Order: sequence, then structure tokens, then C-alpha cells
Amino acid sequence: MTDGPNYGFDTLQIHAGARPDPATGARQVPIYQTTAYVFRDADHAAALFNLQEVGYIYSRLTNPTVAALQERMATLEGGVGAVCCSSGHAAQIMALFPLMGPGKNIVASTRLYGGTITQFSQTIKRFGWSATFVDFDDLDAVKAAINDDTRAVFCESIANPGGYITDLDAISAISDAAGIPLIVDNTSATPYLCRPIEHGATLVVHSMTKYLTGNGTVTGGVVVDSGRFDWSANDKFPSLSAPEPAYHGLKFHETFGSLAFTFHGIAIGLRDLGMTLNPQAAHYTLMGIETLSLRMQKHVENAMEVAGWLETHDAVEAVTYAGLPSSPYNHRVASICPNGAGGLFTVKLKGGYQSCIKFVDALQIFSHVANLGDTRSLVIHSASTTHRQLTPEQQEAAGAGPSVVRISIGIEDPTDLIADLDQALNASK
Repeated sequence: MTDGPNYGFDTLQIHAGARPDPATGARQVPIYQTTAYVFRDADHAAALFNLQEVGYIYSRLTNPTVAALQERMATLEGGVGAVCCSSGHAAQIMALFPLMGPGKNIVASTRLYGGTITQFSQTIKRFGWSATFVDFDDLDAVKAAINDDTRAVFCESIANPGGYITDLDAISAISDAAGIPLIVDNTSATPYLCRPIEHGATLVVHSMTKYLTGNGTVTGGVVVDSGRFDWSANDKFPSLSAPEPAYHGLKFHETFGSLAFTFHGIAIGLRDLGMTLNPQAAHYTLMGIETLSLRMQKHVENAMEVAGWLETHDAVEAVTYAGLPSSPYNHRVASICPNGAGGLFTVKLKGGYQSCIKFVDALQIFSHVANLGDTRSLVIHSASTTHRQLTPEQQEAAGAGPSVVRISIGIEDPTDLIADLDQALNASK
């Protein structure tokens, strides 16, 4: 089953990519726990390796369980194809890999997950790539940061940790004018709350580890291809527009059209980088997505109630939740995230760093973990953990200063969550 004009999100999150197993009639997508697949004959094998026929060769490249998840994610995001991989960080490298080259750069938002900032500011230097970090609320600064060597613009739809909502329409207008793709990390929002492709994104990446799986069991990432970018408009993206030596001069964009990026991600990216998603992780994620809309509604409802209560507590200096009328990003909710502002935000405590540590240690229902998007409510002091490797200036720019605690609201009873927060805040004074 694929996307159709009359199918709603609730239907697609269950049925997209899922068909009864042709061999057994199994209704749930089976876990195809196999390394390799038997070819019909030598000609069939040659056609697969020459990209003349679509099929299964080796599970580093393609696997039926993973393929079902790829189809489901592409459908929910409104893309033409998707490539799943081993983690959200892997997805970011997979997204950049066909676009970049030595000496090339990306323009990235300052409001990103700390691990992403490190990946972009430090690790990608080893590939000869670089990143320029800009406040994406300053559109003139974004424009000024783009130069002839820029190959992508990168941001999060709902930024981790602060829950800030990016003006994707304004940012995509800038990237379009520059003739470069916009990559949006949609992890914190999921396609239920935000569909970045509808706002001009070229590629959408996710850490499927978070809300998509929703149960804290497996890691996974995905890159969704909008299919709308003209990779042959200029010579900036030779991996997709120029002859590929490994496939006898095949040109991916000329040959595969709107699916050029997707085919390249599998035939080159997974083949050579090997960031493969295992079929059991894909299965867990498929099951998680079946209840995505139900969970996200509850996350949003709980976050609204809890954030509103926190804003009134005498130990709290500020709450960053965009769903609150007091948030400077509240006006973007209706247009960018019409189903709600998510379940992620930060709280700034009046007592500073030490109060944050006492607060985190005193919580009982909330789990102190380096994760978000679980059914369970989670908490972490970003400055001493996920954003610890950043400079104080980078921490502040990312919304993860020393007096800030990140909260990921789960789907428990909100009365219980508020009671737990209340006792922990009182203990932090």
C-alpha cells in the first residue's frame, strides 16, 4: 500500500509499506534476518549489480524489512524515497555524503543537538568539509553565510533542546535562491507535527531512535528524499549529475530522475559507508510508527499542561516551550507545526547550575537519560552531558546554558508528572 489521495495519516502510519508476506501471508512485516538473497540466474544478478533492476542483493544495501520502513517514512513525509541507516548521526552523514567534497561547506543553525554541532564543527573537518553556524532567526545572516562553496543548509524543525520552531518557509526561500538543498532534521517533530517537504525542504533526516520508535529500544536513522531538487541545474553536485565511474559512467540524476538521491544513498552510500540498519531495529520502528499520531497527541497535551504549570513555579526563571502563548515562537506553531509544538522544551532554574543538578537527582518518575522522545518522561542537564563538549558561547547559542534543564515529556498522567517536578524543584532550592 502506498500513498493515496484519500488516505489519512492514521491509516498510512499503519499500512504504508506493509503488505501481507507473499510466501506465508503474514500480516505484520516479517523480520527478514538474512544476509544475502539467491539470484534467479546470472543475468538477474548482473542486472541488479548494474542498477538495471531493483531487488535484493545483500543486506548491507537492501533488506525487505528495512525497505518497508523506508517506504513508510517516505510516504509519511511526502517524499519519493528514503534510505534507512544505523542512527540519526549516520543519517546526517548519509545526507551530506553525495553533496559534499573537500573544501565545501554547509550553513547550519546554532540551535542544534549538541552531538550534531560537534559532528559538524569537528568531525566533518576530517573529510575536508566545514560548517558555518548562524542564528536562523537572522535571515540576513543566513544569506550572508552562503558562498560559492556552500552545498547545503541544515536546521531542525523543532530544535533540540529548546523546542524552538524554525521558519522553514523563510529558510527554504533562501536556499532555493542560492540553488542549494535545505536539509531539515525532523526528529523532534515527526511527520505528524511537521512535514518539512511541504515547506521547501529537499531532504528530511530523522533519528528514528526517538519519537518514531517511541519506546527506547533501538537506534536508527533515515534520510527522506523530496525528489524535487534539480541536481543537474549546475555543476555543484557531480556525484548525482556527472558520470559515476563505479557504474560504467551512469549518471544518477539522468537515469533515476526524482529518485536520484535515494538510489545514490543505497548504491553508493550504504555500499561504501556501510551504515546499515538491521532488520530487527527496522521491525521495532515499524511497530512504533503504527501508534505515532496517538502518542504525539498525548505528548503535546502533556507538554502544554506541564509547561504551563512550570511557568508559574517560583523556582523557574523561564520555560522555552513554543506551545505557550509567552513563547516568541508561538506564532509559528499554526503554520509549521499545526498539530502542536511537540513534547520537548527546556526549563531555566533561578538557582543556576547547582540547582539543576539537585533537581535532576531528585526526580523520581522522570528518567535521567541521554535520550528523548520516549513514552517515558525524560530529563537531562545538557550543559554537563549532551552539550558538555561545546564552548560556553555555543551552549548558550544552542539554548543549553548551565542553568538549563532539558525535559522530554512522556505520555504518563500529567498530574503525576507535575507532582514529581514540584517535589524536585522544591528540593533544588
